[in-house]
Amino acid sequence: MSVKEQLRTDLTVAMKARDELTASTLRMVLTAITTEEVAGKQARELSDDEVLKVVAREGKKRREAIEAFTSAGRNELADRERAEAAVIDRYLPAQLDDAQLAALVTAAIAETGAEGAKAMGQVMKVLTPRVAGRADGSRVAAEVRRQLG
Repeated sequence: MSVKEQLRTDLTVAMKARDELTASTLRMVLTAITTEEVAGKQARELSDDEVLKVVAREGKKRREAIEAFTSAGRNELADRERAEAAVIDRYLPAQLDDAQLAALVTAAIAETGAEGAKAMGQVMKVLTPRVAGRADGSRVAAEVRRQLG
């Protein structure tokens, strides 16, 4: 079953169970997927990898909203965003922990022979496909900066 089909099936289950939070979150994700499919000159069907990128983008939006609401003292809205992020995270690949990320960055630096902050682009070029979907880009960049600096 594709990711998109799984999302639709889970939406139906959530609607039958009257789980408003899950249903509304899955609707938002499916809407984002549909929008992506019809964007551009011609409508197309997204592959599972492309669907996962859209799901990851929606998760990132929730994390950014959590930070914004928390810093503004709007905890009830931040809680809602946390709940939505938890629903979205069920469809994303497992995230790398700090030790795994550090090991991947170390290997990429050794592979490229990079030294100094100017070589960050080289390392990121090698590293990005390896961590795709499993670590936020800002986390990866911070770890590369830390190890090169």
